Amino acid sequence: MEKWVVAAKKADFNQIGQQFHIDPVIARLIRNRDVVGEEKIREYLLGTVEEIPSPWLMKDMEKAVDILERKIQQQAKIRIIGDYDIDGVTSTYILLKGLTRIGANVDTYIPDRVADGYGIHEHLIDRAGEDGIDTIVTCDNGIAATAEIQMAKDKGMTVIVTDHHEIPYREENGERQVILPPADAILNPKQYDCPYPNKNLCGAVVAFKYITALYERFGVPEKELEDYYELAAIATVGDVMDLQGENRILVKEGLRRLKETKNPGLQELIRANALEDAKITAYHIGFVLGPCINASGRLDTAARSLQLLNAQTIEEAAKLAGDLTALNQSRKALTEKGKEEAIRLIETTDLKNDRVLVVYLPDCHESLAGIIAGRLREKYHKPAFVLTRGETSAKGSGRSIESYSMYEELVKCADLMVQFGGHPMAAGLSIKEENIEAFRRQLNENCTLTEENLRTFHPSVCNRLDKNTSGVIAAGKSLAGLQELSTLFHDRTVHKDYLCIVKGKLTRSRHIRGYLHKDANLNKVSGSPTKEKDAQPIETQYTPICNNEHATLLKVRLITGRTHQIRAQLASEGHPLAGDA
Repeated sequence: MEKWVVAAKKADFNQIGQQFHIDPVIARLIRNRDVVGEEKIREYLLGTVEEIPSPWLMKDMEKAVDILERKIQQQAKIRIIGDYDIDGVTSTYILLKGLTRIGANVDTYIPDRVADGYGIHEHLIDRAGEDGIDTIVTCDNGIAATAEIQMAKDKGMTVIVTDHHEIPYREENGERQVILPPADAILNPKQYDCPYPNKNLCGAVVAFKYITALYERFGVPEKELEDYYELAAIATVGDVMDLQGENRILVKEGLRRLKETKNPGLQELIRANALEDAKITAYHIGFVLGPCINASGRLDTAARSLQLLNAQTIEEAAKLAGDLTALNQSRKALTEKGKEEAIRLIETTDLKNDRVLVVYLPDCHESLAGIIAGRLREKYHKPAFVLTRGETSAKGSGRSIESYSMYEELVKCADLMVQFGGHPMAAGLSIKEENIEAFRRQLNENCTLTEENLRTFHPSVCNRLDKNTSGVIAAGKSLAGLQELSTLFHDRTVHKDYLCIVKGKLTRSRHIRGYLHKDANLNKVSGSPTKEKDAQPIETQYTPICNNEHATLLKVRLITGRTHQIRAQLASEGHPLAGDA
């Protein structure tokens, strides 16, 4: 069961609201996201692409640009090795488009999830050698490929790593010893001595920074960089990066351009999902368009998504977009089946007592492991790993909670795994089947999560805000959690403002209004309240606060009500939510 904690960080919300012409509720949300100070608030609300930091601030950028400038002049063969998820595919496309524009002799290879696995492997180095490749440029991978990059160096190749994953390290005498691959240049803002201010870029934006610097070196008009904003937005949202600072600016700009994109592949993907007339938001990237791009890497080959972005004709793009949309529908059905099996295993075995869930689904498609792990995390509010049977070892993905750094915990179990990498909130690994039980046992023995950690849900706010958003914001991880919060407003003597749950994603006004009228018992919102004689039947102002796959959370205001009255009522009862009602 989740325990709800309302963030109540202090600031003069009325003053901020007046200064920036926003509702004080929005000011509170911004403060709760740790955006502090006039300049940071201004950037958050009004930031423009002109404020994005220079790519030259990134460690090794000048070295990386010098290398490719020389290789392009020599017409040396360059190979981009990407990844099969949305970030890897868009990273690959950005590098391919950009390097082609400045005259590089370049090709690409996106590893097959099943046949190749994640990132660079020895057979890919051998293949590059056979193909006469001089220089390898990685994107969205490479930072953990020390042995493979050394192999490439031994074969006389030049290697440039562009990545955004955590820097590998090992613990020695209580100190962290960083392990960097022997690449000729490494572009990764997470390097400890990298001065680039934004450490939370996705792989595609790291690639975009590289192309930005190369365009400057080669004298390409700055306006041509605008073609990359929508791709940066897709990857940033699809790879679940924080939407603050540079990321927020890029997503805002990318969304603005996506509706009128010149890319035939994106045009047809939007059309295949019936979004031609919609205002495309981060939600559509995260839950409609993005999963279609990811689907080919999960169930087929990510090369098909790259073909979509590279499509030159509407006819070619339409066929590929239709195929990807159909693949995504198949993926949804397979995911549901795998999730149900995982829940059955947890509920009928000792797994339910573990603080860190490790579920082995040998017959599940390995590409679905991360999605299912995410569903388990949502259901149980515990870190969750889902492992599947691979050709030579088990493979899997993990999804974490805020109080558990998944990558750091994997480092402690490194001797049990074949390969691993990731972030605090998500990770991937391969492991011998015979080590799975020991892996599960060691993770739980090392786990320092308390019952409070596992019960506490820290509310996050919906990332898709505009100046008209209003109301109490609390994004839920499950329908049960949303209902728990909403029932705190149940049976109050002041019938004014309420939180309300609507099951399912009901985004159209008429659907929401119809649902509220239909269910007269829905958190005392519908119907005619009887405790105040002047209260009116519901003909309300309501604000969708956030939604997930289970529900939409609304703030509903009766036409006679004001927020301060219910806050006063709660305060008189000593209720902890009084400050945020």
